[in-house]
Amino acid sequence: MKLFMGSFWRALAYCLHPKVIMLSLLPLILMAVIVTGLGALYWDQAVNTVRNGMEDSPVMGWAWTWLGRVGLMNLKTVLAPLVIILAVTPVVMIMSLLAVSFMMTPALVSLVGARRFPNLERKRGGSLWQSILWTFMSVVLAMGALILTLPLWWMPPLAILLPALIWGWLTYRVMTYDVLAEHASRQERVELVKRYRFQLLGMGVLTGAMGAAPSLVWASGALFAAAFVILIPIAVWIYTLVFIFSALWFVHFLLLALSSLREEPMTILTEATL
Repeated sequence: MKLFMGSFWRALAYCLHPKVIMLSLLPLILMAVIVTGLGALYWDQAVNTVRNGMEDSPVMGWAWTWLGRVGLMNLKTVLAPLVIILAVTPVVMIMSLLAVSFMMTPALVSLVGARRFPNLERKRGGSLWQSILWTFMSVVLAMGALILTLPLWWMPPLAILLPALIWGWLTYRVMTYDVLAEHASRQERVELVKRYRFQLLGMGVLTGAMGAAPSLVWASGALFAAAFVILIPIAVWIYTLVFIFSALWFVHFLLLALSSLREEPMTILTEATL
């Protein structure tokens, strides 16, 4: 718990470091330009397409009738935007995670390593191509889990729990590999994951729950379409900050854990895979 909380507070403090702030601008600007541009170009078209599809669907006919009877016909105007938001949010979250992973995590590892662990040997147990493949496989598995569990999202507790667990697992997988790729050998990485799997997963789940905050911004974008172009960059900004904090948390946790592992006498490293 000391390692867990200590790395948490250090990650918060490092978020205010001038170099971290400067590094955060590139993925933030990139994501904001991409998402805002796509939203400005295709938002109206997407809403109209989804709305027309829902109106032409015989399955939705009973829903419109019921809404009219109970005096909630105004909800019809926001259902199409909400459907788009639910579909787009996972994509934006993954894009934000990947932007931070590839554009910031190596620099954050170097920053923390130089300041706190200057004598920690770099064994380079991972490569860029391995990192890309590992991330791609993790994203595919996470998206598959999202699709398979969609029917369960109608149950209120699971609607909150399942996304947090899936995003937490994805964040833990991506961040753990990227943080340890430079400093740890493959055997050391396997051993650290074996020892701290539940703590690392807990860190991922907590940051995944923090990542749910922008969903409120997106929902506001559905209800107040006039402010959509402004709200989208705010949502992307929140996503990016959450994943930057997540990267720093994993960096502080794992580099200290790796340093402690190497100080142990007669350390037995396993040959199991992640």
